[in-house]
Amino acid sequence: MAIVLGTPGIDGLGDAVGALREWQHDGAPMHLHPGDLGWFWRFGAAATAAAVRTWSRDGELVAVGMLDEADLLRMTIAPGALRDEELARRLVHDLANPECGVLPAGKVYVEAPKTALLQDLLAEAGWDTDEPWTPLRRDLAEPVEDPGLRIEVVGPERANVRTEVHGASFGRSTLSVEAWHAMAAGVPYADARCLVAYDELGNAVAAVTVWSAGAGRPGLVEPMGVHRDHRGRGHGRAITVAGAAALRELGSSSALVNTPSRNVAAVATYTSAGFRPLAEIRDRRRDA
Repeated sequence: MAIVLGTPGIDGLGDAVGALREWQHDGAPMHLHPGDLGWFWRFGAAATAAAVRTWSRDGELVAVGMLDEADLLRMTIAPGALRDEELARRLVHDLANPECGVLPAGKVYVEAPKTALLQDLLAEAGWDTDEPWTPLRRDLAEPVEDPGLRIEVVGPERANVRTEVHGASFGRSTLSVEAWHAMAAGVPYADARCLVAYDELGNAVAAVTVWSAGAGRPGLVEPMGVHRDHRGRGHGRAITVAGAAALRELGSSSALVNTPSRNVAAVATYTSAGFRPLAEIRDRRRDA
């Protein structure tokens, strides 16, 4: 049967999340994770559904994408279909033609598994590569060390603390208390945790959200931030270690994170927390 491009609607988000969970495995290239949809869910279920694109064949999902921005599609492909030529050519067609409703005309970006045939076909079609990103991984087979700070698991009654630390960690925060509650109501958050770290004076100094994809599968760190007034004291390492411990408790086999390679400080923080840098990856870019 033909490959069908679709937008799932709110009722179909669970199927997309379920497929993404099943497709996670250790040794796979860095690719779209259910936690990526979970973090986007802070904008609400309707906005998340509108940002998702699915490709199915014979009623089975074979690729899932999410418009992280109007011009950026982050996507992945079922492990058994990474080198499927029919699917790869259909994806190239849909990504290249604005009337398909995936990407607009002009400069656009696609994040896809680096081992996918799609990468080869996009290169043949003239898509260049963009700035490098560094994926990092920490194995969780062994117990995780103590982070050295008091760690709080955030529930609804303490969402304001999580959002305040996030706002003080990033220049433009999109995580309000209302957005936190929307995120926490999403399907992926059932396997997620928000953590806040406190220093010896009781100040909330860092925060992280981690997302499990289920027992025996890699979990995701997204996002982690340190309060601007408390940087340079090892709090980023501490909250990242705490996030890894939380993922291990959730049954994750490993912890993953991805950061721009130019963010040398972030790479150093994750490395200090026991994460091992993997080979750099790059989005595909079609210039206007």
